[in-house]
Amino acid sequence: MSKPGSSLNRNNFIKTGVLTVAGSLILNMMPGCKEKEENEEGQEVSPPEDLMQEHGLLNRVLLIYDHCRVKLINKESFDIAAVQKASSIIRSFVEDYHEKQEENYLFPRFKKANQLTDLVEILLQQHQAGRKLTDQLMQLSKSFSRTNTETDQLIHVLTQFNTMYRPHEAREDTVLFPAFRKIVSKNEYDSLGEEFEENEHKLFGKDGFDSMVNKVSEIEKTLGIYELSQFTPPV
Repeated sequence: MSKPGSSLNRNNFIKTGVLTVAGSLILNMMPGCKEKEENEEGQEVSPPEDLMQEHGLLNRVLLIYDHCRVKLINKESFDIAAVQKASSIIRSFVEDYHEKQEENYLFPRFKKANQLTDLVEILLQQHQAGRKLTDQLMQLSKSFSRTNTETDQLIHVLTQFNTMYRPHEAREDTVLFPAFRKIVSKNEYDSLGEEFEENEHKLFGKDGFDSMVNKVSEIEKTLGIYELSQFTPPV
């Protein structure tokens, strides 16, 4: 024997279920609703986030340069190939890809919007200066014979490169990239993220960024600076 009111409760439950399913179907049929749900579940990295991740890779190369510079100053031996390989990554991934993305997609839009134009001009000048420094690093490390003159030159160029790029990337991360979202539409912002990803895959394959991180890791291992724990000060 059923309890009093159980039929009514069951009917209400069925009605509620029907309305919930119907509402879900209607929402899914509405333009953009299903797409929004999919985007929330598998959100793509935005253009500034993508560029900032690449700055993380650049920072690891700067640490490699710092390590090699200290070795040169202290006249300690190390594999000079580390500088060759690191400068090759800077040339192919940072200068010929990452900076080209900024120069082709971000800088023109800031100029068009008449926003941060002075900063953009300085950043562009620093890109150009960085490429000249990389040319010198690649040449010096290729023919390095450890003479005092060559050692002093290499120390000087490594110092110049790191001295410029640390404030350069910091200014982009804290000023330029946050401002970019404000000068483009949402559709343009989203499409640029997809275009950035496509460009990376064309040049470096599906796992382009990860493969570059692995290359940097291998250089760090050869220099003995891969383990993060070694940088923790005693407390």
